[in-house]
Amino acid sequence: MEIAAKLEILADAAKYDASCASSGAIRKTAPGGIGNSTGIGICHSYTPDGRCVSLLKILLTNYCVYDCKFCVNRISSDTRRARFTPEEIISLTLDFYRRNYIEGLFLSSGIIQSPDYTMEQLVAVARELRTEHRFNGYIHLKAIPGASPEIMHEAGSWADRLSANVELPTQDDLTKLAPEKQLVTIRRTMSGISSDVERSKEELRAAKKIVSAAGAAPKRVSTKRSTFAPAGQSTQMVVGATETNDATILNLASDLYGTHGLRRIYYSAFSPFPKADSRLPIQAPPLVREHRLYEADWLMRYYGFSAAELTTAAQPNLDLRLDPKLNWALRNREKFPIDINRGTREELLRIPGIGYRTVNRILSIRRYHRMRLEDLKKLRVFLRRAKAFVMTEDFSPEVAELDSVGLERGFVAAPIQLGLFEAQVAAVRGEL
Repeated sequence: MEIAAKLEILADAAKYDASCASSGAIRKTAPGGIGNSTGIGICHSYTPDGRCVSLLKILLTNYCVYDCKFCVNRISSDTRRARFTPEEIISLTLDFYRRNYIEGLFLSSGIIQSPDYTMEQLVAVARELRTEHRFNGYIHLKAIPGASPEIMHEAGSWADRLSANVELPTQDDLTKLAPEKQLVTIRRTMSGISSDVERSKEELRAAKKIVSAAGAAPKRVSTKRSTFAPAGQSTQMVVGATETNDATILNLASDLYGTHGLRRIYYSAFSPFPKADSRLPIQAPPLVREHRLYEADWLMRYYGFSAAELTTAAQPNLDLRLDPKLNWALRNREKFPIDINRGTREELLRIPGIGYRTVNRILSIRRYHRMRLEDLKKLRVFLRRAKAFVMTEDFSPEVAELDSVGLERGFVAAPIQLGLFEAQVAAVRGEL
């Protein structure tokens, strides 16, 4: 099979792995402009400082010995198969990089022969890129659960990030739809990666202390390549393939962040496909559910919310009509209004319509003068959402307004708005 045909098959198969951001679009060079994107196998990821990085996103192979019912590449699927050799991936990566199409590589794979064999193939690509070709671009490797710690350690020595997909939120879900996979095995792999990451950080800190104690050194203490997976690890969960509720998903996410120090958890709405197993749902879950999970995830990571605060026993699923922060505020109206000029950082982060960067600005500004409603407007606070929950020097909401049933009704998105959101997300994902 020609390289171009393999690329078409294996780049398309890689689109289901969401742990590397979304796929790029096809853009032709505009008249008088420069540059274009083929869209084949190129995705976009974002660095902590906001830079967009283009990655070659492909599978080593879409052959797989596992029979995960929700996966299009399962062994029982009749999908068209292909397989790259490590040399072909290396050649593609270098060729695309020299043409300035990409700045890095995202490499995943179906399981062939065994987890160790598959992982060895992925590591071989990263190792040769780094050692033989001195490739310093970004490399993200899929960590195959069950592979030996020695192979995983070498993978992290060459890759910037590793990701072992948890796939489904409970062992019961895995037993039902992915019987060859065990949550304990997946988490053992995550634990090994996090231990190596922490050990590498400790070694780096110790080396810096030695250099600091000895005075200024002419050489750098360490380089990016001397650390283990400097960009950490991430994972992905398929949402909507089973009836597991959002409370269970968020509790698992919170545990994964706390136990394994994950950088990101990606939530991927299940997409039905022809001739699917009868245990799978016929219809896809609302795409807005995936969006709400990302919002809730953000609240846990940056706003100090716990998983238990975002849902209730009576409503274990996130409200599709309201964002989780606003929904929490409406359920806890007795905690509001919060005085912008007196509230703690933790209290300000709980106000709907105010982001964590804006909170930092508020804390800085109020040291010099008492803030008024006009100041919030200048900070581009979403006042339509925040006004009912804040007090300023010149404004205080009516108590009756906070207790009004109409307050919640005013925030609820109309059905047509939800439908528009679904259409927008589907268009971005290439489903329309």
